[in-house]
Amino acid sequence: MEIHKKIRILIAKPGLDGHDRGAKIIARALRDAGMEVIYTGLRQTPQMIAETALQEDVDAVGLSILSGAHLTLVPKILEELNLRKLDELDIFLGGIIPDADIPILKQCGVREVYGPGTPTTKIVEDITRYVLMETKA
Repeated sequence: MEIHKKIRILIAKPGLDGHDRGAKIIARALRDAGMEVIYTGLRQTPQMIAETALQEDVDAVGLSILSGAHLTLVPKILEELNLRKLDELDIFLGGIIPDADIPILKQCGVREVYGPGTPTTKIVEDITRYVLMETKA
């Protein structure tokens, strides 16, 4: 998929989860699709993620959580983004997320949730569609 506007996306690893292979694979796929990717590295706090999103002027934030702390971390990250007036950013979440938690996360403001095995092409297409749709509106 060809991208005409250079989308800037932050890929973040909140919490104490030390596994970042999936986040790096997604970051590379997004970069290869023409997006500018800012990767925070491991063990980021909600405040660090929101501040980086502000400083980097991103269009979207992708979170990777494998620790099971998504129902705790995601609301805190969204709160920190709201404090910085970044509440309109598209938020995407990947990781080990039980199906029962997905509606809760979407109600909080997460745009899409991706589990293991999701094709990177779907993630690229979704992010592109949502970000460009928001830009045109």
